[in-house]
Amino acid sequence: MNKVIITCAIIGAAPTRDQNSHIPITPEEIADSAIEAHQAGASIVHIHVRDPETHVGANDPALFTRVVERIRAKCDVILNLSTGHGGGLFIPADGKMTDADGHIIKDYFSIQTPEERVEHVLQLKPEICSLDIGSMNFGLGLFINAPGLVDKMAEMIRDVGTKPEIELFDVGHIEIANNLIKNGLIAGKPHYQLCMGTTGGTAATPKNAVHFSECLSGDCTWSIFGVGRTQFPMAAMGVLLDGHVRVGFEDNLYLEKGVKAKSNGELVERAAKIVRDLNKEVATADEAREILELK
Repeated sequence: MNKVIITCAIIGAAPTRDQNSHIPITPEEIADSAIEAHQAGASIVHIHVRDPETHVGANDPALFTRVVERIRAKCDVILNLSTGHGGGLFIPADGKMTDADGHIIKDYFSIQTPEERVEHVLQLKPEICSLDIGSMNFGLGLFINAPGLVDKMAEMIRDVGTKPEIELFDVGHIEIANNLIKNGLIAGKPHYQLCMGTTGGTAATPKNAVHFSECLSGDCTWSIFGVGRTQFPMAAMGVLLDGHVRVGFEDNLYLEKGVKAKSNGELVERAAKIVRDLNKEVATADEAREILELK
């Protein structure tokens, strides 16, 4: 395939202004960063939202609405809304998750119902949304995606007509995806995101990228990202292996060693250069819609 789709993950739940003062926080900043990323070459923008006051990751449909409406008013970039918030669980080393009065410590527990995790998708009907399908160790905690919960989320996403981007953090997650497809909970040609280099997931190495991509079967499309300093090497692997690529502040804050990126647009421009240097072309939003068979 000669056309490569660039996704820009605008901001996740982890990066802070102390780490990079240029990251977007408010809905308006997130939307404007997404528009800039699109102008730089991204045909898809992956959106998380933050509480504007606390800067903590959020799942408030009202915040997603502010971002989406601002983007839709200014450009035709493909929107990919996150449904990952609401699956976090932290268990301290002593195993105690309650305070002296026996109450669960809320900071340790952020599990939401499937309805809560996809409410903004049902309301806003983006062309794409993420779908995390496997549970795993994640940083210092756990990322919980129990089978029944995932099935329900997949069903609601399917019924609203949004295409799920299936997040794969390990090769074993492919079998979970295969079962979802077999049971009709994911319709059409599947689209995967190979998530490389997260703490607790598959390491971001060229060997692993080759193996991961070769484990995908059937008629599908896929993209890849690497965390931190592996962002651009994994982007290159995505191009070389006939996949697509993701960059952005969610996964990496640096343009190169010791140089912090000033915008998501800078990261997209670097990815676009990699695509062109490897003799391929950056897909437009409409070309990406055709490749991914979006409705």
